[in-house]
Amino acid sequence: MPNQDQNSNDSGTGKKAGGVAAVILAAGESRRSGDANKLLFEADGEPLVRRAAGAALASRAVEVITVTGHEADLIATALAGLDLKVVHNPDYRDGLSTSLKAGISAVPEGRTGALVLLADMPRISADIIDLLIGRFEEGGETDICAPVFDRRRGHPVLWPRRFFPQLLEVSGDTGGRDLLKRNADGISAVEVDTADIHFDVDGPKDLPDDLPDK
Repeated sequence: MPNQDQNSNDSGTGKKAGGVAAVILAAGESRRSGDANKLLFEADGEPLVRRAAGAALASRAVEVITVTGHEADLIATALAGLDLKVVHNPDYRDGLSTSLKAGISAVPEGRTGALVLLADMPRISADIIDLLIGRFEEGGETDICAPVFDRRRGHPVLWPRRFFPQLLEVSGDTGGRDLLKRNADGISAVEVDTADIHFDVDGPKDLPDDLPDK
């Protein structure tokens, strides 16, 4: 079972009900980047995981939850001082789905949805997150909201609470991908004007020289 990192900041206590939680998945082993943990690679002077958290914190998300696994202590150190909750997933080696379930399980009861971000996507900004939250609220907080550029869906994805039970049943290393396919009629496509929603980092050669403001 996932457990909360005792050394983390817990921003969930005392927050009023309602609003969307941002869940950052930062537990992977970075196998394609060799021995290095890609989430600790620096982009624009800070680790990728901290940049992802900064974008979420700058957005309209009411709280930020980061799921750790591989090298959890180093990830937590990279996030030191930020107003967020860190949840450790001891089962991270069993695939992305275990981290997704750990993050969803940590979302407090009162939240209307969870916006799931991948920590290796440094070009995701608060503006993109806010577009998704805005559409979610306009649609009555019932639709899955996903960004689309050039007719191709990307990340992050905002899941309404009504899908949490299904998210807690996913398995393997595909996260919510199969669930999106099964619920295509429940997706609200949010058109964006940038391919940033498709950009991720596998190794140092992928680190961008220019990044959008958080």
